[in-house]
Amino acid sequence: MDRALKLLTWPAALFIAGILLWYEQFKLTGNQGSVDLFQTLADWLFIPSYEKPFRLGVAIAEIIASVLVVIPATRVAGAAFALAIMSGAIFFHVASPLGIDPYNDGGVLFKQACAVWASAAYILFAYRAEATMLVRRFVPA
Repeated sequence: MDRALKLLTWPAALFIAGILLWYEQFKLTGNQGSVDLFQTLADWLFIPSYEKPFRLGVAIAEIIASVLVVIPATRVAGAAFALAIMSGAIFFHVASPLGIDPYNDGGVLFKQACAVWASAAYILFAYRAEATMLVRRFVPA
């Protein structure tokens, strides 16, 4: 059973990487929708002149998580990183002026953030022993 759970992390990891990397084209090229989204967040956080570093920082973090999650030796770290990033994304969609549906498309961005979060959580569940060791390594007792 444990082997089957771990084998199924491949599609989850590829899904995470696919979704995260798809949106990099918008963040990295300064697509107006992406700029508007991050400007809304920057304004809400009272750092209006930091839209670009905020947007590019998130893009870089997502690229790193995407690479880590598809490499079997770093899959747990990549899943943990993706889970953390998507927790932030979900929080901002729920708590900030962004809302669940910032592009009036039925909340596609929010739904994909939730799906990536769930996929990352699944990987961490499948590798729960390794995830526990990772936490113990970086968090003092």
